[in-house]
Amino acid sequence: MLDLHRLKALHAVAVYGSVGAAAEALMVTPSAISQQIAKLEREMGATLIERSGRGVKLTDAAGLLAEHAERILALVETAEADFEALRGTVVGRLTMAAFPTAARGLLPFALKELRQRHPELDIVLYEREPERQVREVARGELDLALVQDWMNRPMAIPDGLSRATLLDDVADVIMSADHPLADRREIDLADLHGERWVSSSPGTVCHDWLVFTLRTAGLEPDFSCMADEYPTQIALVAAGHGCAIVPRLGRDFLPPDVRAVPVRPRPTRRIFAIWRTDAARRPAIRAAVEVLREMSPSPGVVRADARDAVTASRAARQAHQ
Repeated sequence: MLDLHRLKALHAVAVYGSVGAAAEALMVTPSAISQQIAKLEREMGATLIERSGRGVKLTDAAGLLAEHAERILALVETAEADFEALRGTVVGRLTMAAFPTAARGLLPFALKELRQRHPELDIVLYEREPERQVREVARGELDLALVQDWMNRPMAIPDGLSRATLLDDVADVIMSADHPLADRREIDLADLHGERWVSSSPGTVCHDWLVFTLRTAGLEPDFSCMADEYPTQIALVAAGHGCAIVPRLGRDFLPPDVRAVPVRPRPTRRIFAIWRTDAARRPAIRAAVEVLREMSPSPGVVRADARDAVTASRAARQAHQ
């Protein structure tokens, strides 16, 4: 009888194109993947993987078996979802992913609450960029993911996935405390004509969004520094290298020598959860989406205040009961 773990290993190699990438996706070592493939080869009596330069190549037999594996694994997932739905209890393994600011600003508190409500639920969290998350949810490698839409870059969601909006996250201009506009309650983005900017790397969604935002306000971007992590951008602003636009969710506490100033027009991104529509019967997914909605802060809230959402959620549930 075919072993599901070995089929899963072969399918991952077929999807990701290498043993190393398959091992990363399945959270195991490359040697574990190789061992599973070797056992499957002995079981099937056929060569499944051939060395090709520094990588590997699937044989025709492996390609055929990988196609069957995809269907078999999908049927197993459907059976597990149906069984969980029949029981009506929040149990089993739930794999989730989020992009860095959501992983930092929302999930620590939300996952704690989810575990307290449903102690039999086994939750595994990954930090992933949104585009990768969408692919992995669509392929069934993740159960639930948090992704984002910038106002000029809507996230393409494939057919077969469902989504739930969690919050609209506002971004502010981060500037040094000695900037002439630092004490304003709000400024127009056009007031920052001639400023230099700290940005994410070219080619990233955040960089493209910042370029669009500045040009919409009639400003031609002049970048002094490129850094993908927002805390690094804030540190560069504090050292006088320019201004940055940083979302509120997941924002670390600002050092005393910088200021966060609201800006018009207000830069906003929408954060939402996605999951496979066929898996929506799982009580675990419904429970996770419910907690994420409850824990999501309002647009004016930053990371440290997310604890208040936990307290408010518990109070609301107790009042309802």
